[in-house]
Amino acid sequence: MPEISRFYGIIILMNFKDHAPPHFHAWYNEYKITVSIKDGIVKGEMPKRALRLIFEWLEYHKQELMNLWNRAQKGEPLSKVEPLK
Repeated sequence: MPEISRFYGIIILMNFKDHAPPHFHAWYNEYKITVSIKDGIVKGEMPKRALRLIFEWLEYHKQELMNLWNRAQKGEPLSKVEPLK
């Protein structure tokens, strides 16, 4: 699963040819979640502070993430996404 971004100890990943809906994975310490790109629905558990950072990052990069999702579905290489600063 390629890493597409990393910030404040949070690792963001996206699978190639993954199941719908479009989403990404976020890992923080022992916590792992999936986040829907379009509506921000979360599956899994994450500390509130880390989740707020992930949502902030998602809002900045929503269109870029959809473009990466489309590339991943075709098995194309994924580029890095600017981390939250």
